Formats: sequence, structure tokens, C-alpha cells
Amino acid sequence: MKKSKVTSLEEHIRYTFSDKQLLITALTHKTYAFEAQTPVEYNERLEFLGDSILNFIIAEKLYQSNQFFSEGELTRRRANGVNNNVLADVALQLDIGQFLLLGKGESKQDGAKNRTNLANALEALIGAIYLDSDLKKVRSFIFKKIYTKEFKF
Repeated sequence: MKKSKVTSLEEHIRYTFSDKQLLITALTHKTYAFEAQTPVEYNERLEFLGDSILNFIIAEKLYQSNQFFSEGELTRRRANGVNNNVLADVALQLDIGQFLLLGKGESKQDGAKNRTNLANALEALIGAIYLDSDLKKVRSFIFKKIYTKEFKF
């Protein structure tokens, strides 16, 4: 990925990576990695981590702001807020698709607009920010870029 694209995305998300490779990995789809001449790490492990972090942070927020809700209601609200549709919409707003590294076939199938790819890349980005910084900074990113004031907890 060109340095200018990395810088452009960092400006767009308002987070500058110390370890640029984490950002590149977060945006690397497995089809791109499988076609590479040399081994390339792709975003699925970061996606796994980011998904867990996102669920934790949203569960924490729900717990703190809804003292009288049952476990079931808290779970329902978390599921409504942390799903591929919400994450894909945010990824579209952040225009993450233009930064995805995709294999040739995935590119031909318009993989940069695929909602699953977008949601997965956003989760991977969350994991990358966490590894590059700390829980406080990733929490800030989540509430500034994903869950704005319009989201009801």
C-alpha cells in the first residue's frame, strides 16, 4: 500500500499509527494475501480481536448506562448495535472500501463495496488501533467514529 493512501486513511479516521503495518494488515483481505508472491498477513486475526474489543466496550457502556435493564435486554441492545449492518454502514461513511487490499477476483466482484468485507475491515481496524495504542484510545475511536450521540444505549 502506498504511503499516501496510509496517510490519507489515517487523516480520515483521525488516528495515526505508530506501526503502519498494523493498519495495512487490517485492510488486507485474504484473497490479496493468497495471491501475494511472499507470505502476507491478512486481517482475520485482527478482525477477531477487534470484534471482541468492540463487544466488550459496548457491553461496558450498556452496563454503565442502564442500571435497571436485565441481562437479556442488555444482550439484545448490544446485538442491535454490534452487527454487520451497523459496522458496514460506518465503514461506508469512513470510505474504508477504497483502501482495502483485495485479490483480483474479489476486486472484479466489487469486493470493496461488499458489506461483509467492510464490516470485517472495520473490526480489524479496531483491533489494529488497540494493538497500536491502548483501550482508552480505541474506546475513543469507537465512540467518535462508530457510536455517535444518535446511538441509543
